[in-house]
Amino acid sequence: MNQRLDIFSSESESLTLLDLQLMVRATLEQRFETPLWLHAEISELKVNRSGHCYLNLVEKGEGSATPRAEARAVIWRSTYATLSSKFERATGTKLCAGISVLVYAMVTYHEVYGFSLQILDINTDYSLGEVERRRRQTIERLKADGVWDMNRELDLPTPTLRIAIVSSATAAGYRDFVMEISRSPYRFELTLFESLMQGDAAEESILQALYAIAAREDEFDIVAILRGGGSTSDLALVDAYAIASHVAGFPLPVFAGIGH
Repeated sequence: MNQRLDIFSSESESLTLLDLQLMVRATLEQRFETPLWLHAEISELKVNRSGHCYLNLVEKGEGSATPRAEARAVIWRSTYATLSSKFERATGTKLCAGISVLVYAMVTYHEVYGFSLQILDINTDYSLGEVERRRRQTIERLKADGVWDMNRELDLPTPTLRIAIVSSATAAGYRDFVMEISRSPYRFELTLFESLMQGDAAEESILQALYAIAAREDEFDIVAILRGGGSTSDLALVDAYAIASHVAGFPLPVFAGIGH
């Protein structure tokens, strides 16, 4: 229960800024004596030379990119090595910006640096569950839009020989595809529209490749989006609504080749 603090001040007996900050610190330390579980999204993450990890956590409004709440957080070096290794083993990806996390954190306050959270533990199952939740959300949205079956209902040209490929030239999936198809007795025509297949810029890069193919759609029979294998979090890129909805309404049949 919140209790009102009896703090006296007047023009002749004013508080110093440090006095006020120490009162705020003492109040928070008393109110939040033990760590708490809380969920948020990592908007920024940096590991400095000393090995400490500094994060910015946000909570965004429903359907909005504007944060409703934001806080700085830190994982000290002694904890970060263990937590980052644990997270990567469980999810197959590194802690990074854009990931939703469930963290066990202590509320802290410093007279100079202000409010922050000290992260002590991370629930890895939550991050994997968030990936699956977003995938299902994308599927339901495509069904509501009435485009879920649109692309798969397109007829395949006969023969299907002219293939536009969206991939990275260095992707294992692309190299495997070219190698396998070269063994065919048929003469396929492969055109690569190079794209990033991972990282923050990958979604926009894939969309730009699809736009370029659509502008030349008469030159191709189908589209193949290719990448090698990866973790659940890595492959969540292909579940992004912007990519999925564009594929669903694409004028050419689209095939996905994803590694294990």
